[in-house]
Amino acid sequence: MNSVTFKDLGLSSQTLAVLEKKGFTTPTEIQSLVIPHALNSERDIIGKAATGTGKTAAFGLPLLDRIKEDCEHVQAVILAPTRELALQVCDELNSLKGNKRLNIIPVYGGASIIPQIKQLRRNCHIVVGTPGRVIDHLKRKTVHFKNIEYFVLDEADEMLNAGFLIEIKEILANANKDRKTLCFSATMPSAILKLTQQYMKNPLLLETKNNDDSKANVIQTFYEVKSSREKRDALFRLIDGADAFYGFIFCRTRREVDDVSDFLKEEGYPAEKLHGDISQSQRERVLKLFKAQSCTIIVGTDVAARGIDVKDLTHVVNFSLPQTPESYVHRIGRTGRAGKSGAAMTLVTQRERKTFQRMLQVLRLNATRENVPTNAQLQNRKEQQLDAEIKSLLKRGQHTRFEQLGKTLLEKYDAHQIVSGMAAMLLR
Repeated sequence: MNSVTFKDLGLSSQTLAVLEKKGFTTPTEIQSLVIPHALNSERDIIGKAATGTGKTAAFGLPLLDRIKEDCEHVQAVILAPTRELALQVCDELNSLKGNKRLNIIPVYGGASIIPQIKQLRRNCHIVVGTPGRVIDHLKRKTVHFKNIEYFVLDEADEMLNAGFLIEIKEILANANKDRKTLCFSATMPSAILKLTQQYMKNPLLLETKNNDDSKANVIQTFYEVKSSREKRDALFRLIDGADAFYGFIFCRTRREVDDVSDFLKEEGYPAEKLHGDISQSQRERVLKLFKAQSCTIIVGTDVAARGIDVKDLTHVVNFSLPQTPESYVHRIGRTGRAGKSGAAMTLVTQRERKTFQRMLQVLRLNATRENVPTNAQLQNRKEQQLDAEIKSLLKRGQHTRFEQLGKTLLEKYDAHQIVSGMAAMLLR
């Protein structure tokens, strides 16, 4: 049990008051590790912790504590891999700044650059942006980082997976050499290590103790099928076999996303799709439906799902294998958050099984092999659920308002026929 409080970490009374008002008293492990060093150490910081462990506050709180309101130049730059994550970081920082008069400006692609330019001219303190759009602003000279004090790389492995290495290097090359740099990542592939060696000064690696076991709340299983064609039927059975399914189905290509989402919809499943060809307005519509649980299944690619932070996901299904071990970590890390349990299920063909097992070995993770539920097992499960629901209804007395209907039906039909007919309607 973590006995450390935010007060122990050296934060200002102003920041502590904001945290107390929000009901936050106990920091997460990565916050306990990073905040004191970010406030007091001259060394750069590499923070390694799983997705969803509070990394934004780990770097955000020290920044908000140290940044000066009366300074007229950009003091901090935060790079994020996607528009959604950049906006989420902005929202969280704004919620944590309290009464401090700080302008935190998001800059990202897929939107007009003109309003962003106007915002940047209004005494911007912190820029939160995606690499491509930040480069655009640097080239237009609508922003410069010659005097920044802090540079943050958030979800560094995701940015490298998205192909932003050249942009990141260019931005770092245009930033104040005397800055403090903080790099956060769920995994630490060699490309990130090379980047930290080149652009960070004597960095301090801060890694959560349970980092290798960061998926302890995620039950990982895999299901072997003979061929790719059998994955479709297996997917239906996995969804039907779940108590409740609210999650992501990951595919490798846009075409596969289209195919999977189409056949799910044809069978009546509440599914929507996300990939690179989806417009921003359509993407926002899908996310609004998903967060409201009007649709409970999103079919998408790794790229499309980046930056989406939805709470209480119950399942992640790898319809196709991820291309890298790091992608597998990010996929399954979307469930099992905040102490809740989740399920990560992977469909593999006989040819893919060795590839999947090697991936698990690299990550030091384990997945249990399970059999796809049979029709008989699914039917038995439905019958058990129906029995439980009837018991619950009777116990709560919710059947009483239908007693007259029951008497009317009994006058027309045999009791056995009524029950059998109702079961047929409910279990078909």
